[in-house]
Amino acid sequence: MSTKTTTVLGIDPGLDRTGWAILTRDARSVLSLSACGLIHTEAGQELAQRLEFVHQETQKILQKYQPDQVAMEQNYFLKRAQTMANTVMTRGVIILACQQAQKPITFYSPKRVKMIICGTGSADKKQVQRMVQLTLNLNKMISPDDTADAAAIGICHLKTAPLNSMLNVKAAFLEKLKAAREKQIKK
Repeated sequence: MSTKTTTVLGIDPGLDRTGWAILTRDARSVLSLSACGLIHTEAGQELAQRLEFVHQETQKILQKYQPDQVAMEQNYFLKRAQTMANTVMTRGVIILACQQAQKPITFYSPKRVKMIICGTGSADKKQVQRMVQLTLNLNKMISPDDTADAAAIGICHLKTAPLNSMLNVKAAFLEKLKAAREKQIKK
């Protein structure tokens, strides 16, 4: 069992609405919500201004809460090409802000988040919101859904990151062992 508290910033990126949530996992593996919100840009603004605003707000969140890690939703296919392009650009400025703050980022597909949170990759928004509420022991559901999605992404990360870390350490060890054996055989 870890003795360290881990803080993660969960992000559900979007040009119009970027949901964010700060979650912690304490030494007893209890998850809690510290803060959450929405970065909202106005549709009438120039694209560059909107992207700059998302970048600046992300920097402020990173500075204020000092998360150990960042978890962000992976791109998925959208029906509208313009929406997809805007989401990709928004993700880019968020990734830039995280890189500038030297925060590692892990990406999760929506289906993976739903599977970890609800037990099925086809859960709807209300099911995700309800499971986030129950997991974090909140009195009411987080809204809007962009913010609840950000919390779900953070929960997914906090639940899966320790195992992934152990698997990565084991894989690295096995690679070193394999290289040592090959070196020994060549002698």
